[in-house]
Amino acid sequence: MRTVSALLALTWLAAPTPSSGAEDDAALSRAVDTQATAVEARVLALRRDLHRNPELSNREFRTSQLVAQELEQLGLEVRTGVAHTGVVGVLRGSLPGPVVALRADMDALPVTEETGLPFASTARAEWLGREVGVMHACGHDAHTAMLLGAAHVLAGVRDRLPGTVVFVFQPAEERPPPGEDGGAQLLLREGGLDSPRPDAIFALHAVPQYPVGTLAWRAGGAMASSDRMRIVVHGQQTHAAKPWEGIDPIAAASRIVLGLQAIPGRQTDAREPAVISIGAIHGGVRNNIIPDQVELLGTIRSLDPEQRLELHERVRRTATALAESSGARAEVEIDVARGYPVTWNDPELARRMLPTLERVAPIVVEAPPRTGAEDFAFYAEQIPGFYVWLGVRSPDVGSADAAPNHSPRFLIDEDALPLGVRTLSHLAVDYLSGAP
Repeated sequence: MRTVSALLALTWLAAPTPSSGAEDDAALSRAVDTQATAVEARVLALRRDLHRNPELSNREFRTSQLVAQELEQLGLEVRTGVAHTGVVGVLRGSLPGPVVALRADMDALPVTEETGLPFASTARAEWLGREVGVMHACGHDAHTAMLLGAAHVLAGVRDRLPGTVVFVFQPAEERPPPGEDGGAQLLLREGGLDSPRPDAIFALHAVPQYPVGTLAWRAGGAMASSDRMRIVVHGQQTHAAKPWEGIDPIAAASRIVLGLQAIPGRQTDAREPAVISIGAIHGGVRNNIIPDQVELLGTIRSLDPEQRLELHERVRRTATALAESSGARAEVEIDVARGYPVTWNDPELARRMLPTLERVAPIVVEAPPRTGAEDFAFYAEQIPGFYVWLGVRSPDVGSADAAPNHSPRFLIDEDALPLGVRTLSHLAVDYLSGAP
């Protein structure tokens, strides 16, 4: 990891000399960097161990045990069994101050790994009644290892740490199995962040869109809300030779699909991105029978909390009216309870912490919004939050050639790990110390 370490060292050396009033903060910052360098080998070993031994959502038993043991060895207050398999560690600094939370997700995906890494996963598990391969195809192994690294760093400076750090190791970010609760919603419902209650929460996510050494950020809507919808169009079955003797739900459903696509940019402000997608259509059994009903399954995504609710209403109205215009009837279900809100980066918090990102990373970019969803959004609904993306693409791989998150060929350049540890650690320290 010499390449990125050298870049980070240059970044630190290029920082301006602090004034006398900031000498204590500067000394603490240097101590954080020293601790981060010392823990690099441990973070690398943890990441490889976790990658080799992935576990699906709500089944992170070995992972949570490893996390709890690591935190206990550091002398943190540790709670286990939070939201099934979650772990929450509390580090109390020696000086008074606010409370900040750092979050990592721990679960893997039902994906069979194709990376060829020497520590590639060969794990198998059951998912939806089928045996599947299991892989950390979204970087949660790195997230967990980097947050454990930050716990090492901050525990090493607790004698001059102002305030309290809550380390949240969350299960089931990729959604729990059907019929189970889990993830951020359950963790919050169980009071996982109630004692002590954080004043702010931070997280980062590994992405191959950016090369190693890059941090990407955005204020406001950073990732989209995502709500599942189900539309059932009821018609009247008849012979395909005489469609006028019945009511054709397939024709009505086709009009509804086209009508839904016209909502973003025609009925809502095109400057506020939104996506309505139909992913499945079910209806009919034969080529010469017009069926009684057709089912449409899809998602609604928005980057603005108010627009999210507006889109729900417009989808209901459009589907109902278009069905009725054909003599059919549409039932619209939008599953808000199992949906994700907008991942909202508190603008004031983002502006306050931007200098931290610019100090620790060689490259900092303002990112476009993402239409994917993240259950960090549930924390940010209750606590000011800031969610950052960490570049993990090797410099010798082009962006078009990098396998995306959730791919069986998803790769992380491990040179990115030290920057992740430093980012989490400095965000916590700068927030607690009140740095602008």
